[in-house]
Amino acid sequence: MEVIERIRKRSRQREEILAVLRSTKEHPTAAILHAEARKRIPRLSLGTVYRNLDVLEELGLLLHIRNGNSQDRFDGDVSPHYHFVCDSCGAVMDMRLPYRPDLDEAATRDGFQVRGHRLDFHGTCPACLKK
Repeated sequence: MEVIERIRKRSRQREEILAVLRSTKEHPTAAILHAEARKRIPRLSLGTVYRNLDVLEELGLLLHIRNGNSQDRFDGDVSPHYHFVCDSCGAVMDMRLPYRPDLDEAATRDGFQVRGHRLDFHGTCPACLKK
């Protein structure tokens, strides 16, 4: 939370939202984060959750996973990694693939200034395949 304290005014709500997000390997929606954080901060509004998620993303403390047709998800693990998005159930899961920094280098050779990359795989998850 030290980064939050240095850059922005300290916020109990922001700290709780980040704590909830970092306590799970799931990739929750804002509504799920709101429901969990309200257990500790009963008067927390969904609007406050969205505003704080924006701030946390701006500070680089979470990943905002935009799914297109499905609800946006959030990830407290900001280390470079890949995701799988299930087209059937909308679940988002971390992939156990090695991160490829050589892709950044290859793009740089084409004249781009690259800060990093994100790669999401889409298809059907194992749970949905069993149904």
